[in-house]
Amino acid sequence: MKDYYKTLGIEKSATAEEVKAAFRRLALEHHPDKGGNPEKFKEANEAYQVLSDAGKRAQYDRFGSVPEGAGGFGGQGFNGFNGQGVNINMDDLGDIFGGFGDLFGAGNSTRERSQTGRDIQIDAKIDFHDAVFGTDFSAEIMKNNRCSHCNGSGGEPGSKQDDCKTCRGSGRVTQSRNTMFGVFQTTGTCPDCRGAGKKYERSCAVCHGTGAVRERQAIKVRIPAGVDDGNTIRVAGSGEAGERGAGAGDLYVKVRVKADPKFDRHGDDVCSEVNVAFADAALGVTAPVETVDGNVELKIPAGTQPGTVIKLKGRGVPHLRNDGRGDQLVTVNVEVPKKLTKKQKQLLEELRDVA
Repeated sequence: MKDYYKTLGIEKSATAEEVKAAFRRLALEHHPDKGGNPEKFKEANEAYQVLSDAGKRAQYDRFGSVPEGAGGFGGQGFNGFNGQGVNINMDDLGDIFGGFGDLFGAGNSTRERSQTGRDIQIDAKIDFHDAVFGTDFSAEIMKNNRCSHCNGSGGEPGSKQDDCKTCRGSGRVTQSRNTMFGVFQTTGTCPDCRGAGKKYERSCAVCHGTGAVRERQAIKVRIPAGVDDGNTIRVAGSGEAGERGAGAGDLYVKVRVKADPKFDRHGDDVCSEVNVAFADAALGVTAPVETVDGNVELKIPAGTQPGTVIKLKGRGVPHLRNDGRGDQLVTVNVEVPKKLTKKQKQLLEELRDVA
């Protein structure tokens, strides 16, 4: 009795995803077009066709066998490489391999079926204060937009739409390819109608049937208050237009915040420094301190030591996902004079004597 689990190198408890992953690995390794072992490829395929089907797998687990013809691509059997040919459904392969179908000369049909427009990413360089309070970012980008002449259909307005002559309205075509192992028969998405099954009698004169035109477009994106350097803002449906009326991709705006000479940011807290004289630190003083909201008076208590951090509550960055703001953390730098006058030196010596 054939041990399909051993063939794929998996346990009997393997999940459907683990079965698929094991088959993909072996198929990539043993595919004959890549110099692999055709028998190993055949065995892996046979095992996969059984274990990937819940009904067949249950019967195999119970009785140790499945009905004749259960193996092979598309449930039609795998005849080996003896000239009888192999029938391959490229859509099934595309789902498994994610592009490996190109080895068979048919391309990735999953990708061909998907006509959604591509995503776009741009950078938005903004100032520190704009990141704190939010701003509107404007730019011009080149991208594919829906053709206004045909409204994205790809057909000239008034043109009749008929079944595609290449695939006869099915949206799919079958091709045969002779190899040293026999004939590979591949079924995939029709290249002319891209799986739609229909074509316009006359293609749009502006977009030439694609449904999209490339042009420069001005965009305006709202940057929310509290955004940080490296954050990405998604604008749904503002990417490249899809082909023939399909949905547009998304626009991703990656925020780049310019450094500020007065403030640093740690999370939603703003950090800054204030310089005070030695005597002011010892006796206490009220000093002006710059915040993102403007200047405030900061009370520095008597006896403040160098490096002391004083918190200004609620003077930081607005929280991006809820109410409230962070704090401003002010580090006190005590300035010790490098040169003293005779009078200053005398007073300090007197202070030292009485301390």
